[in-house]
Amino acid sequence: MKKLIVYLVIFALLAVILPKSLLAIYDPQSVPNNKFGIHILFPEEIGEAAALVNSSGGDWGYVTIPIRASDKNLKKWQTFMDECKKHHLIPVIRIATEGDYFINGSWEIPSKYYVIDFANFLNSLNWPTKNRYIVIFNEQNRGDEWGGVPDPVAYADILNYAVDIFKSRNSNFFIIFGGLDNAAPNVYGQYINQLDYIRQVEYAIPGVLSKIDGIAVHSYPNPGFSSPPTYQGQNSIHAHNYVKNLLYQITGKNVPIFITETGWSNASIRYQTQAGYYKTAFENAWSDSSVIAVTPFLLLANTEPFGQFSFIKNGTKTELYKAYQNFDKTKGAPMLEPLIKQQNNNIEITNIIDFSEKIKKSIDILDNNAKYFFKWLLNI
Repeated sequence: MKKLIVYLVIFALLAVILPKSLLAIYDPQSVPNNKFGIHILFPEEIGEAAALVNSSGGDWGYVTIPIRASDKNLKKWQTFMDECKKHHLIPVIRIATEGDYFINGSWEIPSKYYVIDFANFLNSLNWPTKNRYIVIFNEQNRGDEWGGVPDPVAYADILNYAVDIFKSRNSNFFIIFGGLDNAAPNVYGQYINQLDYIRQVEYAIPGVLSKIDGIAVHSYPNPGFSSPPTYQGQNSIHAHNYVKNLLYQITGKNVPIFITETGWSNASIRYQTQAGYYKTAFENAWSDSSVIAVTPFLLLANTEPFGQFSFIKNGTKTELYKAYQNFDKTKGAPMLEPLIKQQNNNIEITNIIDFSEKIKKSIDILDNNAKYFFKWLLNI
C-alpha cells in the first residue's frame, strides 16, 4: 500500500512540474493564426510564397508542398525548413509516392515501407514550428491516385499505421487525412464520392478517424473550377463544411481543417473576378477558426493543366497575385521548435536535448524537504 502511495505522489509531482509545452502537438486555434497560404511545387519558390502570404499585416502564413518518395534529399529539405524559418512560413508537407510504372497515368499504392521511411526522414529534419504538419497522400478517392482503383480499406490501414509510426518518432507530428477530390462521383473501380470514402475508411478500421489530428480538404469551386463562392454544394468551396460535419458525427470532435487545394480556372474566370471570389471566400466560407490554413493551388506553373490555376504566369505576377497580396491578414504566432546547433569541424550536431532554466527550477522543487518526505513514506 505504501509503495502505491509513493507511485501516486511521484506521478502527481511530475504532472505538476513538467510544463505542458513538452506534451505533443498544440491546437493551432489556440494561438494567433494567419490562415493565408499558398501551394508550391518546388522549395526554390519559398521567398515568393512568403511575399504573397505574409503581406498586409500577415506573418507566419502557410505553404503546402509535396515530397516524393524518391526525393528525400536531406540537404535540400533541411535548407527548405531553414528558409521557412527565415521567412516565417509554416510548412505543410504532403507525402507522395511515384508514378506507377505498370499503370500509365497512375500513382503507386503506398506501402508501409514508404510510410516508415518518410517518418524517419522527416524526423531527421529541424522544423521551424512545434507542430509538424504531415498530409498522408493525395486524392486517394481517385483510382489514378491509388494504383488504378480507389481502396478506402487499404488507405485506412496506411493512415492508421502512419499515425502510430510518425508519433512514435516524434509526438509533434500533426497527422492530416489526405485531401479528397470533392467532385468525384461514385463510379465503381474509378472514383468514390468524398463523403462515402470517409465513411468507408472509418468502417474499415473503427476509430481510425479519431486518431487523426486534422483533415485536408480540396475545396475547388466545381463544377468546372468556375462556380461562384455563393454556391454551397459539397463539390464547391464549401466542401470543408460537409467534411467537418461528417467527422463530427463519426468522432464527436471538431477536427481542424486544412484547405490545401482550391482555386478558380483562369480559362473560364478572369483574374479580377477571381480576386473578388477569394475575398468573399475568406470573409465567409473560410472564416471559421476551424479552418486553419487555405493554400490555393498554385503559386507558379507555366504549362497546363496546372497553368490555369497559377498566381504567377510566364514570370509575371497576375492581377490575382496582387489582390491576394493586398488582402488584410493576421500576424500569426505559432509555437516554435527550439533548436540548438553546435558546429565542430564542419559537423553539425542537431536536436540536442536541453533543459530550459524553467524546467531546472521546476525540478529544484524536489529539495531536501521532499527527500525527507519520500524517506518517511518508505520508512527508510
